[in-house]
Formats: sequence, structure tokens, C-alpha cells
Amino acid sequence: ECVEQGYLLLPVIEQHLRRSDGAAAAALAAGAVAIGERFADADLIACARHLLGRAWIQQRRVDEGLALLDEAMVAVTADELSPLMTGLVYCSVIDSCQQICDVRRAREWTSALAQWCDRQPQLVAFTDACLVHRAEILQLNGAWTEAIAEATRACERPARQGAPHAPAAAFYQQAEVYRLRGELEAAERAYRLASQSGADPQPGLALLRLAQRRPDAAATQIRRVLLETADPLLRAKLLPAFIEIMLANAQLDEARAALEELQRCAESLGAALLRAQAAQAQGAIELAGGEPQAALVPLRAACHAWQHLDVPYEVGRTRMLIGAACRAIGDRDGAELELQAARQLFERLQARPDVARVDSLLQRGSPDGRANLTAREVQVLRSVAAGKTNREIAAELSLSEKTVDRHVSNIFDKLGVSSRAAATASAYENGLI
Repeated sequence: ECVEQGYLLLPVIEQHLRRSDGAAAAALAAGAVAIGERFADADLIACARHLLGRAWIQQRRVDEGLALLDEAMVAVTADELSPLMTGLVYCSVIDSCQQICDVRRAREWTSALAQWCDRQPQLVAFTDACLVHRAEILQLNGAWTEAIAEATRACERPARQGAPHAPAAAFYQQAEVYRLRGELEAAERAYRLASQSGADPQPGLALLRLAQRRPDAAATQIRRVLLETADPLLRAKLLPAFIEIMLANAQLDEARAALEELQRCAESLGAALLRAQAAQAQGAIELAGGEPQAALVPLRAACHAWQHLDVPYEVGRTRMLIGAACRAIGDRDGAELELQAARQLFERLQARPDVARVDSLLQRGSPDGRANLTAREVQVLRSVAAGKTNREIAAELSLSEKTVDRHVSNIFDKLGVSSRAAATASAYENGLI
């Protein structure tokens, strides 16, 4: 028996974790911890203990798993480990926190990792990972300019150090911020670079197609990637985008089924971020389904959760939905207050597409807010709100499908919306239904 036997278990444990076999990973990790303790090897103990924590999280023993991650991080922050093991555990723990949407821990450990990397400039791989993690946290915090700067540094450092490839996650992070700011061509290039570097650029690329007013392409992509994904934690990251895209395609049944899965995952993990996403999605579905009063309760809960988590972009998106719901039930003053607050947040973030959407909603609050729609466009909008496809509308109105496509595009342009769900909300807000 020797300590090397424990180290040889570590890659096998990783293989089990990647296959989502938490039970097998936990059994081996416990054995590795025991070997580390018998030989008093701090590196092995910390690494095996954090792997055991990850395995327990996979088995939905979330609190116990997080406790082990915290124990491993105690050794890390106390400088009890070698530099190599310190960097490995830092990055793995942060990844685990992000996978289960534990925003508080991810922020805390990312800040600590940044300080450690500043003291270890020779460890290039960890520095690059730190930059990507920082970019993700900065985006969440609403510091988008800084997020792009950190992601760009992560892309450029490998070239300066003679490394062959930039981290794919850095390109993906760049693309996400570009998309939210409405810089769609830059986002397209960055998503493609992420793909060329080995990452699946989803769900961001599907959401980009939605922003490009290609809802059918967005739906095809997000359905494909969700069908290919079995791991519940990875599916949870895809479900909010899936729901948004299904609403844009007026597929309320698919959106509701995805919401139920997201709610189950949020409860099993106890993650505040997932609960906020589920509440926001529930409100959006209720609003799209013509139930604005019912939408307000989950939307208010979501807004409070996002404020507590300090995620300003999602606060703005939720307040925009609340404003739309208030407008739909006739509360014009409440709608304007919510929409103006949302606009202020979006303007600060430079989220130009969302500023345009809020401006459109505010404009529609005026007495002539729907006057620019033709009678035929109103007719088509009512059919869209009823959940009918363009083909069904064409058959119903004795028009060609191409003509209906043009009418729908004109409606989107005039209303300043980019999805069928938003057009449906507009129809209810303006008394067209």
C-alpha cells in the first residue's frame, strides 16, 4: 500500500463523474480520502474530498456535497496545498458551484482565485481559467464591459505564452455579452470561435438566432441540444433558454413541460438562481397564455430573488414583464413605473435590444399605440396570439404562407418585438383580444 494508489484513483473518479455515475465516484473518492488520511497527504485528502463532494451533489445530496467542497477550500485558502493542487481544486470547486447555480459561493471563490493567480503568474493555465470565471461573474454582476475585457485577456494570453489554443469558454463568454448588447455580428463570430475551440456554443447560439428573428432555427437548435443532454444539471442550464424560445414560437405546451422540469431541479438543488429562473419563466408563460393577473405573483417573486442575488439584467427583464402584465390588466401607472425602471437598468448595461423593447412598450401605452397596425395585421396578430402557426393562419385567411410571413415580420417591426410571445402580450395589452 502506498499514497500513489490514492492518486491513481483520481482520474477514475473523474471518469465516473463525467458519466454521471455519482455512486461509483463517491465510493472511490471515499477510498482515496482514507488513503490520503493514512499517509497524511494534504494534497490527496483535499482533492479526493472535493471529488466526493461533487459525487454527492450528483446524487442530490447537495448540502453534504457543498460542506465537503467548503472543507477542501479551507485547506486551499490556508495555503496547505501545493500550487498545482491549489489551482486544480480552486477551478473544480468554482465549476461545481456554477453547475448548481450557487452564485454566492461562485462569487466568493472566484474572487479568492483571482487574488491567488496574481501571486502565481507562472501558472498560466489557472490564470486563464480565473479570467474566464471572472468574466462570468462580472457578466452576472452587470459589469459587461469588464466581463468582455477579462474574456478577451483569456483569449489573448495563450498566444502570448505560445500555447496553441485559447479557452473555448472565453470565446463563449465574449459572445454572450455581445449578444446581450445587440452586437449580433460580433456575437456570431465569437460563438463560432468557441465551437472551433471545442465547445458547444449553446444555448447562446440558439438565443442569438432568436435575436436575429429566426425563431424556427432557434427552436430546432435548442430542441436538438436538449434531446442530446441527459445530465440533469446540464439540462437545468438549458431549460430557461428553451422556455424563452418555445414562447417565441407560441409552443406553450412545450414551455410548460420544460418549466415543470426546471421547477423540480430548482427544488432538488435548493438553488436560489434556479428558483428565480423558474419563477420568471412561470410568469412569462402565464402572460403569454393570456393570464396577466396570474403572471404577477411569480414575476414579483422572481424580481425580489434577482435583486437579492444582485443580477441587474434579470431584474430588468422581470420588471419589463411585470410592466407588460400591469398594462394588460389596465394598471397604466404601475406599468409605466416598472417599464421606466427596467429601461434605466438596460440603459446602464448598454443592453440596446432590451432598451428598444421597453421603448416600444412605453410607446404602446399612448392612446394611439396600436394605430400603426393595418386591419389585416391586427387579424394576423390575433391568430398569432391564439397559438396558430403561419401555415395555419395562411389557410384560415386564404393567404399564401409567404404573405403571412411578411405580415408577421411587419407586426414585429411595428411593435418593436422579436418573438410571437411578445406579440401575443402586446395583443392583450392593447385590447386586440
